[in-house]
Amino acid sequence: MKVEVIPYGGWQKCLRLTNSEVELIVTAEVGPRVIRFGFIGGANEFVEYPEQMGLTGGDEYRAYGGHRLWIAPEVVERTKHPDNLPVQWAQEGEGLRVTAPVEAGTGIQKSMRIWLNPKRNHVHVIHRITNHNIWEVTLAPWALTVMAPGGRVIVPQEPYRPHPDFLLPVRPLVLWGYTDMSDPRWRWGKRYVQLLQDSTAQYPQKFGALNTLGWAAYVNGDSVFLKRFPYDPQAHYPDFGCNCEFFTNNRMLEVESLGGLVTLRPGESVTHEEHWYLWRGVQVGESDEQIDAVLPALLAQTQQA
Repeated sequence: MKVEVIPYGGWQKCLRLTNSEVELIVTAEVGPRVIRFGFIGGANEFVEYPEQMGLTGGDEYRAYGGHRLWIAPEVVERTKHPDNLPVQWAQEGEGLRVTAPVEAGTGIQKSMRIWLNPKRNHVHVIHRITNHNIWEVTLAPWALTVMAPGGRVIVPQEPYRPHPDFLLPVRPLVLWGYTDMSDPRWRWGKRYVQLLQDSTAQYPQKFGALNTLGWAAYVNGDSVFLKRFPYDPQAHYPDFGCNCEFFTNNRMLEVESLGGLVTLRPGESVTHEEHWYLWRGVQVGESDEQIDAVLPALLAQTQQA
């Protein structure tokens, strides 16, 4: 699989990976960022912000769209450091590695290694954060995939355990100050929590969870994007113990995964892995029973990677 250098979205230099069905486009003039993932000739499953596409340089943070790498816990000065400069890149087997310059304001360097399976619609992403300061830094890697509007995220509940056979809690469910559990975008099911993206919504919503099952899915029309991410029982996760978080406003919905908090000495790095899968022509209803009729078969396919 050869990396193609193409213009896209107003940038003159982007990097394209493709198999017979899907394509990934990674920005080279800003980043590291995957700006597109979708079926060839089809819609981008990720959101794009038209007013920011093609821009480069400057000290202003821009979201651009797509998939990005952040640092948790969220502190504006460190987390939202602009990624407006060109990346270094190199092809590696069936994929590529993109590396940003060391951030002048934080001493942190971010990179992604991205592989596309030539035979399946499966992407493997390894995110890396390196501390180039002369002091220790405590952080957690935070991978955010910003989905196109019109869909809903499906997050599994932990397996049911009857009372009084099991008395201890099984997970934290974390809310933000602006979270409104009565908002009609929520679906609180016995086996799944769902959050809908609504382009008419006036206020954002967010929640986080400790997800030991290690997956979440975004359904948009007849497309299903499924993200797998690690759960480490020994890790200390940020934000009251979240290894996944979900945020939506009137333009998009974010499917986010987080690694555990680590203290990096000068020169040390931490990595965080995700696996992405994409299907089309799939109808997923909103009830637990309708989800159960479809998603377990798709999840079984992700075990074959």
